[in-house]
Amino acid sequence: MSADKLNLLSFSGKTRILHMTWFAFFLSFFVWFNHAPLLAVMAESLNLTKQQVKALLILNVALTIPARIVVGMLVDAFGPRRMYSMLLFISSFLCFGFAFADDYEQLAIMRFLLGFVGAGFVIGIRMVSEWFPAKQVGIAEGIYGGWGNFGSAAAALSLPAIALLYGGDDGWRYAIATTGVISLVYSVIYFFSVSDTPKGSTYFKPKKTGAMEVSSKGDFFLYLIMNIPMYAALAVLTWKLSPSNLNMLNEIVSTSIYALLIGLYIFQTIRIYQINKHVFTETVPEIDRYSFKQVAVLDLAYLATFGSELAVVSMLPLFFKETFDLSLVTAGLLASGFAFMNLLARPSGGLFSDKFGRKRTMIILLVGLMVGYLLMSMIDSSWSIALAVVVTMACSFFVQSGEGAVFAMVPLVKRRLTGQVAGMAGAYGNVGAVIFLTVFSFVTPSVFFIVIACTSLVALLAVILFLKEPKGQMAEVMPDGTVQMIDVT
Repeated sequence: MSADKLNLLSFSGKTRILHMTWFAFFLSFFVWFNHAPLLAVMAESLNLTKQQVKALLILNVALTIPARIVVGMLVDAFGPRRMYSMLLFISSFLCFGFAFADDYEQLAIMRFLLGFVGAGFVIGIRMVSEWFPAKQVGIAEGIYGGWGNFGSAAAALSLPAIALLYGGDDGWRYAIATTGVISLVYSVIYFFSVSDTPKGSTYFKPKKTGAMEVSSKGDFFLYLIMNIPMYAALAVLTWKLSPSNLNMLNEIVSTSIYALLIGLYIFQTIRIYQINKHVFTETVPEIDRYSFKQVAVLDLAYLATFGSELAVVSMLPLFFKETFDLSLVTAGLLASGFAFMNLLARPSGGLFSDKFGRKRTMIILLVGLMVGYLLMSMIDSSWSIALAVVVTMACSFFVQSGEGAVFAMVPLVKRRLTGQVAGMAGAYGNVGAVIFLTVFSFVTPSVFFIVIACTSLVALLAVILFLKEPKGQMAEVMPDGTVQMIDVT
């Protein structure tokens, strides 16, 4: 296979690793969103209120914020093979816990813990970047992300029918438990079927663990600032569940969580200083330098793209059901069109980025995303269902192509920090989801879509003003002290 051509029909070498890894991601999303198409049945079975259902949507994406940061560090340190297998193994048992919860409190706790499975995305980003050169990394990461993200659409398409197949009031439980069984089996298959790098290649690890390395004093303070929204999103979730809102947490627990979040931020700040205190007294060697500003811009772009996808995928089945008075199965099928576009859109975003430039591609796609959400804000019962679906899928194309463009660039920031850069960008996707779903719990769907469009404008301006096109080569220090140059163009 040539350096600029990817033969997806092959199942050997790096293409085999790509197929094995995107399917691992597919399963993680299949498990992560196994509740969305079954919410109406679950609500009827357990007598859930609308606010409790909306709380489940927010809980589903909350833990993924810190999980992606932590998993990003662990995958850089221990390798993607071990981490993906472990994540799928643990998530299968969390899935069983959710499937057989007896009341809303158990359901909510298990849904919160299942946010852990959403961290799987970060692992595959590092795996794919180890096996593919810069000329192919955009399309390869796009295929990984796009085909893997289709797991949410597969859940929307299949799980209502599987629940009906099982029959009875507990059909939804067995449908969800089935996804856990598949995850458990594949965790073993993946562990024994892949390796972290091609034979003879070096797996670059961070020099220090516990926080991301930065290159200057300015980057140090920007890093501290960019950590705040992740804690703020968790604080928003706590507020949403507090006595003043859904009353799922009492005053003592809410206050304790706020205090814990403040304590964790202070602890992380101290750890960041311990890892990077040298930037205040000496100049970082050129070979170890990179611009953290690039990470910050990618974070914002992923907040607008993937954050909105997570939020929209969570609410769209119910939106179609209530707007057009459809059955649960029909609404799930129509809503799956949003995630269905992942099969084509995300690889397209990576391919465009490889061919036409990282920055230019991202600008065009963010403009399309913004227009798409403005059009979705106009959908109401006077529209034909066909037109609503076409607009939804068109918007989805720009959303997921934008995600592909973001992660076409993530592996080119700093090779040995790829897991951590991916983890932070991925976490920002979940920050966006928490923000957007919290907004959705207070406003109409139309306003919800307009808020996403405005957020996309902010991300677009950040890309235009601050993102730099990767050029030349990226240097990495080998374990024996020698230097290896890696092409990034």
